[in-house]
Amino acid sequence: MGQSPAGTAITEDDSYTPLIGGAADMGILYPKITRYTKIPTKISGDNDLILCVRATLGRPIFSNGEYCLGRGVAALRPYQGKKEFYRYFFLNFEQYLYDNATGTTFAQVSKDTLQDMPFPLPPLPEQKRIVDRIESIFARLDEAGEKAQAVVDGFKLRKSAILHRAFTGELTKRWRLEHGITLKKWSKRKLKDCGDWCGGGTPSMAHPEYWDGGSLLWVTSKDMKFDVIEDTLMCTNMVGVDNSSANYIEKPSVLFVMRSGILRRTLPIAMVKVPFTVNQDLKAISPAVDLNLEYLFWACRSSEKIIRNTCMKNGTTVESINARALMEFEIPIAPQEEQIEIVNCIVSMLEKEQQAKRAAETVLGQIDIMKKAILARAFQGGLGTNDPAEESAAKLLRAIL
Repeated sequence: MGQSPAGTAITEDDSYTPLIGGAADMGILYPKITRYTKIPTKISGDNDLILCVRATLGRPIFSNGEYCLGRGVAALRPYQGKKEFYRYFFLNFEQYLYDNATGTTFAQVSKDTLQDMPFPLPPLPEQKRIVDRIESIFARLDEAGEKAQAVVDGFKLRKSAILHRAFTGELTKRWRLEHGITLKKWSKRKLKDCGDWCGGGTPSMAHPEYWDGGSLLWVTSKDMKFDVIEDTLMCTNMVGVDNSSANYIEKPSVLFVMRSGILRRTLPIAMVKVPFTVNQDLKAISPAVDLNLEYLFWACRSSEKIIRNTCMKNGTTVESINARALMEFEIPIAPQEEQIEIVNCIVSMLEKEQQAKRAAETVLGQIDIMKKAILARAFQGGLGTNDPAEESAAKLLRAIL
């Protein structure tokens, strides 16, 4: 069992003995060290199995050298057999540690609990077969997990590629050929000329009558989490609009966050298709008659990073977008008929990407469940590793005892 060294002996100088204090110092297979001690207490040896025994329980890893063991961990040094078998044992029976732990503030496992823990002891050759079978299956699961994670991680990149192709004309190249239209029909237009712009305000919170029974969406930066905003944290009413700087906006619009700490990371842009109002940190544009709402939205979203980088104000306390620079920003404008085709292509392709992402996330969620099921079968003798002709483990147990 570990014993924490004196606080005065702990250092960041890596010339001293590395310290494992608890779960924070445990990597996937080996320790990840950030602290050292000048006066080590309990020492692990090479190939010991190290367990968390305080707060976080289990999480078995291997010692690949000498480490000072703090009170949050313990080391097991197997008499015989494969150390990997012992690690898989503790991974499978981690819940046993929690079920037999003591402590009110946080769970703790004693040395007696560890020593009294029932242990299924197969013959040494079968331990090897069990480990080999588990690792073979886990390797295939990990490979599937890496591929699934690549799909999830690549979603944003693939989405950006789709939008880039859409607004460079590549996505509808065949459609234009079929309809006898060329890219010469496209133009550039400043956002100030793309529709009617409107700002917002906040009905006084000191007047409950401005909010009571409200059904008019009052959009703030906190609501800008989806492509289409259909609900908001708060709703006002026409009394609140009439008695404040808020504006009643009836036409479907595209919204921009103009002032918020979130602008450090991204520029939220969204659509609203029902009557609404916004607070003073947002601006809304109702598209001109020759502009499709969703086309305008996706055109702006495709240039989100460029808009943010070129229109961000400098030297302000809170990050904000320069309204004049935003109005001067140009977007590509396709003919009206092609705008609809572009939107249809974007929606269709992004839905397929979303389906692939959801499927990949489902796979990732199932992999851990499958690994737990494999371990459970392994320690019930259910992986087909048994050899009836093999000598019983009783002889091995007698040798150990």
